[in-house]
Formats: sequence, C-alpha cells, structure tokens
Amino acid sequence: MKILVLNCGSSSIKYQLLQMNDEVVIAQGMIDRIGEEISKAKLELANGEKYITELSIPNHDIGVEYIIEDLCNPTHNIIQDKQEITAVGHRVVHGAEVFSKSTTLTAEVIAQLEKCCELAPLHNPANLKGIYAAQKLLPHAVQCGTFDTAFHQSMPAHAYMYGLPYSYYEQLKVRRYGFHGSSHRYVSQQAAQLSGKPYDACKTIVCHLGNGSSISAVLNGNSVDTSMGLTPLEGLIMGTRCGDLDLGAAFYIMRKENLSIDQFDTILNKQSGFKGICGISDMRDMKQAAAEGNERAQLTLDMLAYRIKKYIGAYAAAMQGVDCIAFTGGIGENNPDLRLQVCKGLEYMGVEFDEQANKQSGNTEYIISTATSRVTVMVIQTNEEIVIARDTYELITA
Repeated sequence: MKILVLNCGSSSIKYQLLQMNDEVVIAQGMIDRIGEEISKAKLELANGEKYITELSIPNHDIGVEYIIEDLCNPTHNIIQDKQEITAVGHRVVHGAEVFSKSTTLTAEVIAQLEKCCELAPLHNPANLKGIYAAQKLLPHAVQCGTFDTAFHQSMPAHAYMYGLPYSYYEQLKVRRYGFHGSSHRYVSQQAAQLSGKPYDACKTIVCHLGNGSSISAVLNGNSVDTSMGLTPLEGLIMGTRCGDLDLGAAFYIMRKENLSIDQFDTILNKQSGFKGICGISDMRDMKQAAAEGNERAQLTLDMLAYRIKKYIGAYAAAMQGVDCIAFTGGIGENNPDLRLQVCKGLEYMGVEFDEQANKQSGNTEYIISTATSRVTVMVIQTNEEIVIARDTYELITA
C-alpha cells in the first residue's frame, strides 16, 4: 500500500511517498516559492538520486498536480499510475479541541477544519489548500488528517487554561493548544526507546528547535505541558516570532507607535525573534555573525539558550523529575554549541554532559550525556511524516 504524505505551508509543499506498512520511503521532495515568478521543485529517490527543477507553480493546486505527475514520470520509475496511491495523509496544524487524534477527512470534518482557520490563520488555510487539491486530483484515495495540536490534548486544564475571564474559554475556546505534536510524539517515543525505558514510565522533555520552536513535557507517554499556546507565537524566541511577551509591553508599543492590531500582529510574527533582535533570522548566518563579533547576534544566541534552559527547569519541576532531554528540529539536531550552552549548568538535576559525543554528526539518533548521567540527553532526528503515514495506515486498515 502506497501512502502520500503532504505538508503544505503558505508557499511550500513537502511530501513523501511511503510503502506501508513496511515504512519504506519510495520518494520525497518539496516545492518552495509557490506563487512567485520562479518556483523550485526538489525530488529525491530511494536510491539517493536527486532532481531540482525550476518552473512556475502559481498555487497549491498546480503544486500537488506537479508532484503527482513527477511521481508518475516513467524516467523516475517510482509509480506507473496515480491509482497506486491508496491514501493521502495531511499535516493539519490546528485541530482545536475538536480533534484529539488523526481522522479521515470527510466533508463534515473539513467543514470543522475551516472553522479552525481563525485560530491558525498562517497555517490552516495552506493545509486546507493541499486537502482540496488532493481530493480533486486523487478522488479515489482516502484523505486523512493528522493534527499538530492533537498530541497535546492530554494536557490537564491547569496547564492549558489562561488567567482570563472563563467566558473566553467557554465561548471562544481561548486556551493553550500547543503545536509540533507529531514531532513531540515521535521524538518522545524514540527517546524512551533509546534510553531503554518504557514509554509509559518515562519523563521526557522534547526541545523541538527550528525556525519555529517549542518544548514539551511528556509524562508517561502523555503531553502534560508545552510552550506554544493558542497560536504558535507563544514560547521560545524563534526565527521571526517573539515568543513569550508581556502584553502590557504590546499595548504600550501599539499606543506609542499608533499601530493597528494587524500591523502589530505582523511585527510579532514576522519581524521579531532572531530577526528583530539582530536582523538575522537564519541560525547559521547568526552563528557566523556572532563568531565575527556581532554582539546582537551573540545576545540572540544567549537569549535562546537561556529560555530553553528555563523551560527545561520548569518542566522538570512539573513532572517531578526528568529521565530524558531530547533535542530535535533543524536547530536542535545541527547546533552542538547551543546544546552545550543549554545543558551547561544542569548538573544539579543530574545531567552529565559528554562534550565529545555532542560533536558527532551524521547519525539520526545518539546520546550526548555520559554513561553515569542520571538524565539521558540525546539528539533525535524528527520524522513527522512517518507519524502521519502510520496514523493514515491505521485509519484505512482499521
């Protein structure tokens, strides 16, 4: 059985075609710069062959159509016909309180997802574009959705409620939801396995660090707290997002600068974080700038490491201890200097850091704490696509 996994962003589509339930990736790729004059399509085959094509992809419909045609291209020898694709698994960012697990995307479910767009205006509309396109182009295939928020639906009320009038929760469902759920779920499972502990008896802190970053506390297989909130804006400072912020400061700036809500929304989501502090949003460029003496780039790195450390301490307290700390995501997996900076000083909670092990690269999973460390610290390459594929397979074979 072949399952296509689609992860649609506002201007990109990432995808994998997997043979299930063998969990073999037959092909994978992405299209970025959708809607721009020149888009870029990347395809990687199972044998490692890579193809890059520049062309015009004006919208997600054309993007999904191109992906299907590329998978059927006889020169690639991936599939002969699109009928071979049994199901499509979609990443959906926000499922609100409606969806606590993956589900088949019926007309009723899609209608509910459309209502969730106001909770994730930067993400859900793009996810829905991919769903609409796949329905149109692969009408024979079962469409399934996996939600970033679903894994965090196990949080207790005292962790997800805000200190606002309760009516805002009752009427508007304003609360903490959390995101990157598929990543936190996968990485916490792998962390327990790598540390040799049962998943249902393991206290894990997952640090998913990328352009968007979040941290979660996973107690005995259940998310009990996470750093992102109603939207992906709360929590750590990120590439262009501010993270935790005193709302009083927001009101002060808006009044002083005479900013509208939409204007300040753009500032918080697209002009803040790394970009706002030092003018650089890419971690690699920021590290290079810091090494060359850019003080604000170094300040940004210090702020990020400090806030990660604060969340680790808070979540260790929430779970009354911690067995594993896992770093994942583009930054978490590829920045040994940041991992060292975060873990330095955590000896009080039982972390014994192995600086030599921390410098290795190329492996998808490895431990970076000593053999005698009471807390196992590790790096795990996330795999949200396999979570979506597994859930899709289970839904259509149940």
